Amino acid sequence: MNIIFFAIVLIAFLVAGWFQINWIPAEGITAPIEALSKAMVDSAAGSVELAIGLVGIMTLFLGLMKVAEAGGMLKILSRLIRPLMVKLFPEVPPDHPAMGAMILNISANALGLGNAATPFGIRAMQELDKLNPTPGTATDPMVLFLAINTSSVTLLPTGVIAIRAAAGSADPAGILPTTLFATFCSTIIAIIAAKLYSRFFPVNGKDNLIESGETKQGREHEDVESDPADNTDKPYPLWVSWAALGTLVSFIPITVTYGKTISPWIIPGLMVFFLGFGMIRRVRIYEVFVEGAKEGFQVAIKIIPYLVAILVSVGMFRASGAMGILVKWLGALTGRFGMPAEALPMALLRPLSGSGAYGIMASIINDPSIGPDSYTGYLVSTLQGSTETTFYVLAVYFGAVQIKRIRHGMAAALTADAAGIAAAVAACLFLYG
Repeated sequence: MNIIFFAIVLIAFLVAGWFQINWIPAEGITAPIEALSKAMVDSAAGSVELAIGLVGIMTLFLGLMKVAEAGGMLKILSRLIRPLMVKLFPEVPPDHPAMGAMILNISANALGLGNAATPFGIRAMQELDKLNPTPGTATDPMVLFLAINTSSVTLLPTGVIAIRAAAGSADPAGILPTTLFATFCSTIIAIIAAKLYSRFFPVNGKDNLIESGETKQGREHEDVESDPADNTDKPYPLWVSWAALGTLVSFIPITVTYGKTISPWIIPGLMVFFLGFGMIRRVRIYEVFVEGAKEGFQVAIKIIPYLVAILVSVGMFRASGAMGILVKWLGALTGRFGMPAEALPMALLRPLSGSGAYGIMASIINDPSIGPDSYTGYLVSTLQGSTETTFYVLAVYFGAVQIKRIRHGMAAALTADAAGIAAAVAACLFLYG
């Protein structure tokens, strides 16, 4: 992360400096180096504004998360899909709160809830950090969870569907099959990459997989000794898990048909559901909610320095003209493989800046010469709905638990991003090319 951070800043500085040396002053045109300075200041201020904006949503959802945890929902969910989660995260005890938090985060991402998934992800990272034998260094489960988070399967990209509808699309939900295919491919690649790369980034010079296996065996031994007669945390029968998965899948055609109508109900419905569950389980929901909300406020403030570092470097890269040069060089080549020059800035910027990528997508689908229902319109909409702002997720999730050595976290996430982009191009070419 240190090398990448410095490389982005250095390239931006050198490019802006080159343009400044060859710049001819003209009225109404800002000097390149002045534009770079302004971008740095604006990005720093914007990162703080973003963090403050997250305070409310994080406070709300971490409060609800606390109610769910107190009522036992996380344990129920963890038992429900434990067979899959145990296979993916053998280092994490099956009944650990991290399991439930990861499940809620992945579920929120699948529904396209955006920032609503972030508090669940941060909570999962905090719980995973409690199992971390090397504080400050990312563990294999942390990296795998982050990679899955940046590429998780999206069943309903509600935000993008709404934007396409506002742009006058005749088929706003037409990106559902392309988005599902792209995120499915990127998630599979994310898991493979995280597992594979971990062998090349050991913790303290030792094989982390061996250490994790030994730790897991020790924990299982401790769990058995602590209460051998306790069967309450055993997974549900396999047919129950399959029934739950079938119920979830049955909602897909409903969301495809009524996605625009359903999407405004999701977040209010989640709040009523969590609080109602707490009431049924006799949880003192107000006191527990406030306790969880306090944690959300503290976490939102803690991540500000990490956001400043990432967003300032990205802002410099864009303002310097380095992004434009990269697009110009690559555009002619990528156009041969289904990535038109108009969509290339979107693919390059999406892992760096969510707001920047959103602006590019909106401008493309609202351009009368392109429109939302053209191949390019479908492609940028799929990219927006199926890929994540990787650098932002790295900064927020690892920053929340003070991780400084991210090991193979960025490599796995960027590999998944590349796979998602390739799959989006393939799906859009097949359906709309």
